[in-house]
Amino acid sequence: MIHLALFEPRIPQNTGNISRTCVLTGAKLHLIEPMGFTLEESQLKRSGLDYWPYLQLQTHPNVESFFGYIGDAPLFLVTSKARKTYWEEEYPEDVFFFFGREDSGVPVWIREKLSERSIRIPMPGEMNDRSLNLSNAVAVVLYEALRQRMSAL
Repeated sequence: MIHLALFEPRIPQNTGNISRTCVLTGAKLHLIEPMGFTLEESQLKRSGLDYWPYLQLQTHPNVESFFGYIGDAPLFLVTSKARKTYWEEEYPEDVFFFFGREDSGVPVWIREKLSERSIRIPMPGEMNDRSLNLSNAVAVVLYEALRQRMSAL
């Protein structure tokens, strides 16, 4: 199973869009608190439409709890600070992708902890020091993992 972990998400519409993508691809969504919204927020529900009952969702009270939950499972940090691109890796059947906050990414200690398992989405345009919207970045990486699985069949 593909797992998508959002570190302290701030924008409910992004999380709603990501939840729809998870439902349609069979991925599980992990939300790491504190979040910038509640799971009852109307903007979250509106962007998730009627997909919410089908979402595989797990919340974690903090990042340490999340890391304890996954143990030694393969985990890739998606960050604009990585050297490797997301297409340079081969993803196992059970994999976690870890995405930072929309406004600040992840703390340095997390980048250091996951430096060997960090991937980026290249930005070839003039503003290559910026990054995609979170829900777009999730979709790009998720579909690469799915593509790898499909081509292996």
